Parts: sequence; C-alpha cells; structure tokens
Amino acid sequence: MRKIEHDRLRFVKNKVFKITVIFLSLIAIIPLFLILFYIIQRGIEIISWNFVFELPKPPGEEGGGILNALLGTGILIVVASFISVPLGVLAGIYMAEQKESVVTRIARLCLEVLQSIPSIVIGIVVYLWVVKPMKGFSALAGGLSLAIIMLPLVVRSTEETIKLIPLPLKESALALGVPYYRAILKVILPASLSGILTGTLIGIARIAGETAPLLFTAFGSSYLTLSILKPISALSLLIFNYATSPYEEWHKIAWGASFLLVTLVLILSIIARVMTRKWKTRF
Repeated sequence: MRKIEHDRLRFVKNKVFKITVIFLSLIAIIPLFLILFYIIQRGIEIISWNFVFELPKPPGEEGGGILNALLGTGILIVVASFISVPLGVLAGIYMAEQKESVVTRIARLCLEVLQSIPSIVIGIVVYLWVVKPMKGFSALAGGLSLAIIMLPLVVRSTEETIKLIPLPLKESALALGVPYYRAILKVILPASLSGILTGTLIGIARIAGETAPLLFTAFGSSYLTLSILKPISALSLLIFNYATSPYEEWHKIAWGASFLLVTLVLILSIIARVMTRKWKTRF
C-alpha cells in the first residue's frame, strides 16, 4: 500500500515538473513570436520589386528602395568571410591537432575574451586601426570589424568538428606514407567540411544584423557603390538611420528592411540547422 502511494506521488511530481517546464518554455519563446509578428505585420506591406531594386529617394519623396543597403550587406559579409574563414579554419585545425599546447590554451582563452567584447568596442578599435590611417570610412573597415566578431565562431566550430574525427582515420592516411599536410587537406578537412560550413553560416547570421561596429567603420551611404574603399550602406545601418529620422515614409522603409533582415537571418539559421542534421559527420 505504501509503495502504491509512493509511486502515485512520484507520478504526480513528474507531471507537475513536466507541465512547469513546458509552461516556462512557452513563456521564453513568446517574446520571439511577438517580435516576429510585429515585424512581419509592419514590414510586409511595403515589400515589392521596386522596394528591393530601387535606390533610396530624398527625404519628403514617396517610394524608393534599399538596393544600396542590400548590396552593401552582401559586400560586407563577403569581406568579413574572406578574412575570418581562412584564419578561423587554420586556427581551428591547429587547436584541434595541438590540444594541450600552451599556444592552444592561450588562443582558447583569447577567443573566449574576444567573443565577450561588445561589438561597439570592436568598431572603435577598427576605427583607430583602419579608418583614421586611411582617412575615410570604408567597406574594408566594416568588413574587418565584422570579421573579428565572426572569427571565434569559425574557430570553435572547426576545432570541435575536427575533434570528432576518429584518430585512426588520420593515422591510416599517415601510415600510407602521405605527408602530414596532405593528410590534413585530403582527409581531415573534407571530413569536417559540414561543421566548418555550419559554423560559417552561423557566423554570417550573427554579423548580418550588427550595427554598432558599422557606425564607426562603414558609416553608410545613400549611393550605390561596389568599392570596398568607400563608405557603404548596410541593412542594419539603414534601419538605424531611417527609424530615427522624423519622416514617416522612412519609418515604413525601415520596417521593410527589418523584415528582409530578419528573414535573411532566419533562412541562414534554418540552413545551418539542416546542414548540422543532414550532413553530420558519421564514422
């Protein structure tokens, strides 16, 4: 009799705990759905072909698009990826291969510190490093600041993925007389490609919405430019500038740009999730 009561009490406790966890989880995701609902509601009404493929119009004129900001975001992401991905992959390979070295421990600590530095501080540092010596804002400076933010994500994803590769796989390549660098290029890197791509996509999703560092580096521009040595616009910069302006027409454009930016980040996050599950390294 006592055992039955004990089992019943345990069953009730499990049920209460499960319901509490589900309830708190729903509360945690409610803000996300409210934000998405509000952005979709305000932003989707202005989306059109002209909005995507036209340049901004002067204040007071209706219409206009965000083509310069879309291209600018793409250029900044390409510059940041071009800098951070090779460096991050090489650093990740070294840290995975030399797990216990002093350099690896110091690098791991530095990456953790770098990841916790506010992005606006990185923007100020790049302003002193690049903008002041070059005497002008540029996409190169903006891309560099985003690359610094993206670098820890690429390094950690590369390191963690390579650690999952069984040691016999590399030893088999070395046993065949293959040089060490070819074992890395032909065996280790292809086996860890899915993890590296996933980390890169997560890093791109992370930097796509950054605004603070771009205020000190890329600065923004209402003109269409493909040069990385000139000031350039981005979706996040356009949203900041237009949302804080006194013009109602610009507020609508800011909502439309917010909708496109959130959609871009969601798509990249979903692709990264799918790649993690479908292309997961199995041995």
